[in-house]
Amino acid sequence: MIMGFTSTLRRKTLGKTGEAISAIALGTWGIRDEDRAFATLVKGIELGLDAIDTAEMYGSGKAEELVGRVVKHVGRESVFLITKMLPEHLRSRYEVLKYGRASLKRLGVSEVDLYLIHWPHALLSVSEQVKNFEVLMDEGLTRYIGVSNFSGMELREAINSAKKSDIVLNQVRYSVLNKGVEESLLPVAREYQVTVQAYTPLERGGVLKHPKLVAISSKLGKPVVQVALNYLLHDPYVCAVVKTEDLGHLMEIAGTFEWALSPNDMDALKRI
Repeated sequence: MIMGFTSTLRRKTLGKTGEAISAIALGTWGIRDEDRAFATLVKGIELGLDAIDTAEMYGSGKAEELVGRVVKHVGRESVFLITKMLPEHLRSRYEVLKYGRASLKRLGVSEVDLYLIHWPHALLSVSEQVKNFEVLMDEGLTRYIGVSNFSGMELREAINSAKKSDIVLNQVRYSVLNKGVEESLLPVAREYQVTVQAYTPLERGGVLKHPKLVAISSKLGKPVVQVALNYLLHDPYVCAVVKTEDLGHLMEIAGTFEWALSPNDMDALKRI
């Protein structure tokens, strides 16, 4: 059952779980100033952006350590924790457990909420990757599993390969300026009720320069950032992950939840 539009904009149902998570997660890729990042993540959680996305790859584990400090500060129950495992660690259930436990140690938790395969292994079948990855569920290291950077075909194979848990989310590059997933991936996600989480949704500031986005922003009196995020969150199956170390930018991002694009504006954005 799809939630009403306003609530769908703010929180999204995670796959078929019935659990609602923040429609905007806070990212931790490429952190430059740990003190600023710490303060921004804590404030984001206070504002209701209570999902944090990280990965063992980010800062060679330093990002997970930072998130661990945030979790210790705000309390484990206040955060929906997402982390990701490198594909080269999927070659056996033993390796998955080894690297999974290492990530959880850096995070300072006994269990994450969602563990993702960071991208598909080039030489292992999707079926074998998922089979090995499911050991994280067997050992209670995560509540849910998902994938990242999987194509529609790879997502379908992953879903059909999972025996012990649904694939609840696929994290992919997606923005109002980069819509490749809308034709190839989103139909599969909708068919199987898998949440799609868009990363790089602001195109590293690229959305700020697009004339059509700027025009709609001016007309509505809303920041371009909010227009770009609003476009994605309009879809009940789509959420986003945004990285910022700036409190002002964080407040701007959080304001996305306060309004919704009109059908005419959505149509204009779809034509970009």
